Amino acid sequence: MNRFRKAAIGLVLSLVLALAATAGFAEEYVLKIGSITNETHPYYVTFQKVFVPYIEEASGGRIKVEFYFNAQLGGDREMVEMCQFGALGMDCATPSTLSGFDKRFQVLGLPYLFPDKPTAFRALDGELGQTLNSYLPAINLYNLGYFENGFRHVTNNRKPIYSPEDMDGLKIRTQENPMHIAFFRAVDANPTPINWGELYTALQQKIVDAQENPLVLIYEAKFYEIQKYVSLTGHVYEPTMLVTSKIWFDSLPGDLQEVVKEASRRFCEAERKLIHEEEQKARARLEEHGMVVNDLTPEQIAVFVGKARKLYDDSRSLLGDEIVDLAIKTTAKE
Repeated sequence: MNRFRKAAIGLVLSLVLALAATAGFAEEYVLKIGSITNETHPYYVTFQKVFVPYIEEASGGRIKVEFYFNAQLGGDREMVEMCQFGALGMDCATPSTLSGFDKRFQVLGLPYLFPDKPTAFRALDGELGQTLNSYLPAINLYNLGYFENGFRHVTNNRKPIYSPEDMDGLKIRTQENPMHIAFFRAVDANPTPINWGELYTALQQKIVDAQENPLVLIYEAKFYEIQKYVSLTGHVYEPTMLVTSKIWFDSLPGDLQEVVKEASRRFCEAERKLIHEEEQKARARLEEHGMVVNDLTPEQIAVFVGKARKLYDDSRSLLGDEIVDLAIKTTAKE
């Protein structure tokens, strides 16, 4: 073998080794996603059908997704804290949970802030949502999109709710959100914050008589087994936020950050459509399981709205005029 052939073979081997080394150093990233909801909820379904296929294909397999649903890692607060420290990549977190980290997120808990879903989407995708997002990097988080659970409604074992008088003395579980608590006090109920993971047992043991959640969660949690009435009060619209660890996201190269952003956008868009479909099914399913579901007339809702309005003025000293005024301006129905 002459020296020129040896040199050629050596060059080929060097190129092969260089390519192998390059492929070996294509770093992979693991995205851990947590939620208190279970694997039949629209969150999980949409992640599996939309988010995962896109992110794995667009990243060329460099991002692998792991799920920790059904409160495997604890409640929402625990998972948000994990995101802050980079132990979890994403959490499906509610503004109520985030209000424990920055009180201004309580503005989304103002009762009857959103008259309907199109208004909510416009405000959250626009100036209101962007302003709230800007508060998160200071606490080591990003929000990559608003999706939803729907409007919150009251269930109880006492009777259908048509008026504030029907709420008098009702022991109702709420989230740890001062706005929610203040609203139920305004209608003479007895609000009691209880962790989601303990709620079913609390209702079963009659520690509380009632709770309030969107229809899909009411069905998924099987509250029909221990609650009789569902009253469609629609007192709070429940957005959910794709809260993302700043530590994890900033560790990604720029091209993969764009992949995650686009996957998140597609996820939120698809989840909103799916949750709307599932809400319609959830009502029918709850009735099939024996729950009595009652609508309220616009006039009956207006009485609740009147009770809630004082909270808007009271909230200014806590949250600041700027965010309250912005919320009111951007949620006015067109």
